[in-house]
Amino acid sequence: MSVEAIRTEQLTKIYRSTWGSRGRTALDHLDLCVHEGEVFGFLGQNGAGKTTTIKLLCSLLRPTAGTACVFGENSCGRRARAFLGYLPENPYFYEYLTPRETLDFYGKLHGLDARGRAREWERLSELLDLRRIGDMRVREFSKGMRQRLAFAAALVGDPPLLILDEPMSGLDPLGRRHTRELILQLRDAGKTIFFSSHVLSDVEQICDRVGILVRGKLTSQGRIDELVERRIQSVEVIAQGIPPEKVGELSADAIKTRVSEAGHHFVMSDVAAADGLVKKIHAFGGRLVEFSTIRESLEDYFMREQHRTGGAAS
Repeated sequence: MSVEAIRTEQLTKIYRSTWGSRGRTALDHLDLCVHEGEVFGFLGQNGAGKTTTIKLLCSLLRPTAGTACVFGENSCGRRARAFLGYLPENPYFYEYLTPRETLDFYGKLHGLDARGRAREWERLSELLDLRRIGDMRVREFSKGMRQRLAFAAALVGDPPLLILDEPMSGLDPLGRRHTRELILQLRDAGKTIFFSSHVLSDVEQICDRVGILVRGKLTSQGRIDELVERRIQSVEVIAQGIPPEKVGELSADAIKTRVSEAGHHFVMSDVAAADGLVKKIHAFGGRLVEFSTIRESLEDYFMREQHRTGGAAS
């Protein structure tokens, strides 16, 4: 039986207006379960309620109704906070401190003595590659360097649960890759990672399960391979050496065509149609470069879910 790292029941947050209006429901009766040792992606458009959920889990906000528990402890209680490390979307540090001083400060907040703080610096500076920049001022840091330091701060005290709000936001491709690798490394070390993200291709690569939030309501949650339709949607055929006068005949049954340096691209409705096209290409003296099936991606499913529930951006 798996341990529940996070469980919410009917979790609701309404932001009350000071002008007497009904207020805005940011989170609407959220029932969510995250298992120990998994990477859970929390997806939704801007304003869907992702950051509100994260702040409720971290006890930075109080719920209007419902409950949230972290490893069985109510998130509003002090004991729950010992289980989690939090990385906000826009982490803030004292600009004149160094990473070494910053992590020493966080170690003091965790109640670590001098020896314990020194051990944390050795562990985290190795894990996050901070030693080269350990004595630089934070004000000199790039976005990627700040993100590494923020990860280290979230890991002080070695919490079993990491809650990350848009950890890949604003990072270049190399920074996103490093973040993905770090998340997988932490999962393999036994940690639970719960994070929100707009970068659905990254989520698809590293998440065990996902949940989709639309206007404060959880519309679906589960394993990606359970949610996404894996049937073949279309087939792309790329060919070269086709006589120019035959291109029009080959394109007649294609859904879409284009030309690139790789050759002529034909998108066909199914495998049978693609097989027929390949036979014609060979008959006309052309050669096949690529034959690839196209299946629904997490991004396709996400957009389908937005339209199904009426949450698509206008």
